[in-house]
Amino acid sequence: MTWMAQLRITALERAMAQLDALARRLGRAEQLPMHLSVGLEGEDAAFFHLRRNDYTVVARRWSCGELPGDIDLIAWKGPMLCFIEVKTRTARDIKPAEAAVDSRKRHTLRRLARRYVRQLPGEAAPPARFDVVSVYRVPGQPTEITHFEAAFGWDERQLSR
Repeated sequence: MTWMAQLRITALERAMAQLDALARRLGRAEQLPMHLSVGLEGEDAAFFHLRRNDYTVVARRWSCGELPGDIDLIAWKGPMLCFIEVKTRTARDIKPAEAAVDSRKRHTLRRLARRYVRQLPGEAAPPARFDVVSVYRVPGQPTEITHFEAAFGWDERQLSR
C-alpha cells in the first residue's frame, strides 16, 4: 500500500473519531449500552486495521434477515473471501478475547457465511476463510489489535489451517 493510501486511511479514521466525539458532545450520538458501544469502537478499529493491511472490506455487520446473528466484517484479501468476527475488550482478563468465539458462535458464522456465498454472482464459490480479530481498548493504553487468520474452518472437526 502506498504512503498516500495509508495517509488517507489515517485521515479518515481520525475524522470519524472526531465526528463521533462531536456527536457525543452535542447529545446526538446514539445511546447504546456500554458493551455495544465498546463493540462498535472495536469493529471500527478492526476495519481500519484491515484497510491498512490491503483488505477490501465489502460489508459491515452483515445479516440476511432470515437467520439470527450477523457477521462483523466481510472482506477480500486478494482472491480470498474473509468472514471476520471482532471481539473487543476494555481489560485484559484471564480469558483472551478471541476465546469468546465458541462453537455456537462459529456455527452461526458458518451458517451466515454459506448464505452470503450463495448470493454472490458466479457458479463457483470463492475460496473463503474465517478470521478473528481481537481488539483491546484498555484505558490509558494504545489500542492493541491481533488478527487470527483462518482461526477456524467450515467444519467444526476441521482444524484451522
